[in-house]
Amino acid sequence: MKKTFQLENLDCAHCAEKMADAINKLDKVKEADIAFMTQKLTIEAEEEDFDSILKDAQKAIKKVERGCKIVV
Repeated sequence: MKKTFQLENLDCAHCAEKMADAINKLDKVKEADIAFMTQKLTIEAEEEDFDSILKDAQKAIKKVERGCKIVV
């Protein structure tokens, strides 16, 4: 299942690419992509895994850009 989330305070296209790469490396993530222009994160994974994936994805995002966060 694919879900899309809004991102806040994403300031850098290069950072968005680094975040997407980090999220793609997380367990149980089939595919992740960040569209810098629309500030959206799309994650494909199993429905039951999204809670844990979002927590880990937020940690990965903060490592790259501290002020950026996922709006759920």
